Amino acid sequence: MLAQRLLATSARAAARASTRRSTAFLGLCRPISTVSTTDAEALEILKKQRSNRPISPHLTIYKPEITMILSGLHRITGVALGGAFYLYALSYVALPALGYTVDAASMAAAFGSLPLAFKIAIKTIAAAPFSLHFWNGFRHLLWDSTRELTVKGVWRTGYVVLGLSAVSTLALAIAF
Repeated sequence: MLAQRLLATSARAAARASTRRSTAFLGLCRPISTVSTTDAEALEILKKQRSNRPISPHLTIYKPEITMILSGLHRITGVALGGAFYLYALSYVALPALGYTVDAASMAAAFGSLPLAFKIAIKTIAAAPFSLHFWNGFRHLLWDSTRELTVKGVWRTGYVVLGLSAVSTLALAIAF
């Protein structure tokens, strides 16, 4: 019986204290009012609110590490290689109608007439994304087989990809 009285008394005291706090808090709140607006005005208000929002710091808050850089480069090189392939395929189909030839013989003749420095530069520019995407693809296949998934293994394979990419890029650039 005494325990019930103490519980009831303490519950009443807590309720009175929370009521005092809540009424004191109401004095600090700003009043809320609504205004009827048209759809265009509401959209304009929304645009102003969105322009005041901070940009997400998703890239700027992290220290650039090899894993983040290689992930981005793998995506970028994949898109670049795919885009180059489609551009060449479309030009191979469309340019003959305009009087230009884009077959292998005309491309080889045009490339053969360039100075050696330009040839090496063009081959390096073409070989670098291919090499990086190629070796990083093998890295992903290695991960798919559940190997090298530790932090140390991911870093190690990242540096291996960079080394193999550099060697194969130079080999492709100076070959032939």
